[in-house]
Amino acid sequence: MAVVKYRKAILTEEIEKYIRYVLGGITERYLIVIDEVGFDQDHIHLFCGARPTVSPMEILGTIKSITARKVFEQFPLLKEKELWGGEFWSDGKYIGTIGDETNEATVRKYIQDQGVEKEIEESRLKQLRLFKI
Repeated sequence: MAVVKYRKAILTEEIEKYIRYVLGGITERYLIVIDEVGFDQDHIHLFCGARPTVSPMEILGTIKSITARKVFEQFPLLKEKELWGGEFWSDGKYIGTIGDETNEATVRKYIQDQGVEKEIEESRLKQLRLFKI
C-alpha cells in the first residue's frame, strides 16, 4: 500500500487513469508483475511480484518513485497547490505477503473493493437529497 503525502484525497479518476498507464510502463521496463491495483481517494493497494532477487521494498520503491515523478510532470499544479513539500507519496508503506494466514483470493478481493464504500456512500447521499443545494 502507498499513501499520498499528508493523506490528501487527490486520487481522482484522471490521476488514477494516468497512474495505471505509468504502472503499465513499469511492468515492461522492470519486469514487475502487477496483477491488481485498487485506488481510494488517498492511497493505492497493489498486488504484485517480481523475480526472487528483487525485494518487496525495491518493488515498492521503484513504483513510488516513478509514479510520483510522472504524476508531477503530468499534473504540475498538484506539486504547487496540493503537495507543497514536493513529495507525492508519504514515507510510510505497508507490505504484506501471501502465506498461511492470508490467501491470494482474499487479498485480491480486498484490493478490488477499494473505493467501493465511497461510491455506496455518495449514492446514498444522492438518494436522500430532496433539493439541489
